[in-house]
Amino acid sequence: MAFWFSESHTDNVKLEILVDEQLYSQKSEYQKIDIFQSREFGRILTLDDVIVLTEKDEFIYHEMIVHPAMAVHPNVKRVLVVGAGDGGALRELGRYPGIESIDVVEIDGMLVDACKEYLPTTAAGYNDPRITVHIQDGLKFIRRLSDIYDLIIVDSTDPFGPGEVLFTKEFYGNCYKALREDGIMINQHESPFYSYEANAMKRTHRRIRESFPIHQVYQAHIPSYPSGHWLFGFNSITFDPLKDVNAERWNALGIKTRYYNTDLHCGAFYLPNYVKDMLEG
Repeated sequence: MAFWFSESHTDNVKLEILVDEQLYSQKSEYQKIDIFQSREFGRILTLDDVIVLTEKDEFIYHEMIVHPAMAVHPNVKRVLVVGAGDGGALRELGRYPGIESIDVVEIDGMLVDACKEYLPTTAAGYNDPRITVHIQDGLKFIRRLSDIYDLIIVDSTDPFGPGEVLFTKEFYGNCYKALREDGIMINQHESPFYSYEANAMKRTHRRIRESFPIHQVYQAHIPSYPSGHWLFGFNSITFDPLKDVNAERWNALGIKTRYYNTDLHCGAFYLPNYVKDMLEG
């Protein structure tokens, strides 16, 4: 029998999706994990009753957290992905034959197992032999590393619960240290629209800016996320995301995407005034 999944975005706003079936529901050491089958969005993954992905629009998030950096950096060999338990970022990284190794650090092994079983299209990235999975705390993992990675992707949940440490000044400073001198860090940067998300976004912006000499924000439209307006951070030691993007080189790879392209790449960094005012403030 169908029912409605409901997620509150503010005290006055909620998103409801008609659901046919609950496929999975478990509480791990860190969070409540649910997977639903819906008519409009396909399968839906929620953590602590907050949507993490839907099959219908996850390609937008995962393409935008991976491909902008890959279109800028000319020679990514070693990658670290922190979070990303669903495997979508790994799927997109796997499309680059030049990458030699990908370390994945995810604190919740139960989440990884659930996604492999119930979200196989997204979790297909785990099948790549270049991937090494580390089930542990991301901050503890990265503390001991220096001058190793060309690209770090921080694919975290919201800055509450198990994902909170991935939004700290200490964590971003350790990411800077773990990158090679021309490395790039990409992070999910929350939404600027509702106040509770916007405040988290501004805190993240301030903390990253203290560590990285180049820090720019870009955007995407993800319908199942609060307000649909979502931000990402491009953080680098040497590369500028607009001046150094090489559209000819990236397009020559022949990667077929559904959302990202090199024209969109440039446009994504041109932000609305209300977002620019928040970041500058």
